[in-house]
Amino acid sequence: MNKLNKIGVSALCGSLAAISAANAGDLSVTGGADLTWTSLSGGVTGNPIGMGSNFTLSGSGDLDNGWNVALSIAMTNANAYSNTNVVIGIPGIGDVRIDQGTSGTGIDRMDNKVPTVWEEADGAGLSAGIANVTGVSAGANVEITPEGMPDGLTVRFAVSPNADTAATTGDKATGGDSGVYGSGWDLTATASDAMHGIAGLTVYGGISQVETNQNSSAYDSDGEETVLGASYAMGGFTVGYQINDDETGRASTNTKYENTYYSITFNVNDDLSIGYGHAESDVSTTTNVTAEADSIQAAYTMGGATLRIADVDVENQAYSTSAGTDKEATIISLGLAF
Repeated sequence: MNKLNKIGVSALCGSLAAISAANAGDLSVTGGADLTWTSLSGGVTGNPIGMGSNFTLSGSGDLDNGWNVALSIAMTNANAYSNTNVVIGIPGIGDVRIDQGTSGTGIDRMDNKVPTVWEEADGAGLSAGIANVTGVSAGANVEITPEGMPDGLTVRFAVSPNADTAATTGDKATGGDSGVYGSGWDLTATASDAMHGIAGLTVYGGISQVETNQNSSAYDSDGEETVLGASYAMGGFTVGYQINDDETGRASTNTKYENTYYSITFNVNDDLSIGYGHAESDVSTTTNVTAEADSIQAAYTMGGATLRIADVDVENQAYSTSAGTDKEATIISLGLAF
């Protein structure tokens, strides 16, 4: 079996199988670690010291027919691969990405794109438990980024025969099926100033449709998700605003999520950045609850290391109004990259 340089890759198709050792691609390794200390209102249960790690293997090569191929294998905080995807570049068509179903493709890459200096307001150590858009990225999927778009416009179309978290696949294996979800598709678009002519402005949006099992009494319609957002950079400032809608199709609760995100960041100098972010999610079920998160953050870069601090305030965590669901945390992190 032919291989990319030092990475065994099963034959994707006849063209990929034609890669020879003489045309083997390049391989690079990147990674990092985050050391954290967390202080939580009411006290931390367990050890306040945390550590995260990640590394990614990236390979690429050119085929004799003019196509190119790239492979990415990522591992995050686990003794197993977190995600694998292959991108095939076809002249005249564009990039075709085959994804294992565990990373951001389709509308999932737009779940929260407002600017940050470290993490999203809902992801900086203390989560508000906000539900977010996922689209077809829950299951193994194929995403196409076509060529020939106007300058500054990027369009992507992703499709999955089974958009289900049980539908991720391994070598020569078929994905599982929870019996809840069927096929689905996502369409996303991003436009920068090269297209619309407004310097510093980026606008983006997406829509997702995923079939649900309406033979089940739990669902009476297909799932639909939408995203619309924009960011604007001027000088050292960047601001962003985004809204997400998620109609799950659940008949029993008629669950709908309406999320709003906004943020502002400022680059004090080349090494120091500060920012504020807000996230809120209104869930409509048999009752209505709003989960919220506010975060003030700062990051200072020292070459391959970054010192970061975040103060996070959460209300109605995981859409609960019970006692103890309003929390505040301070997180200090030292991030190392190589």
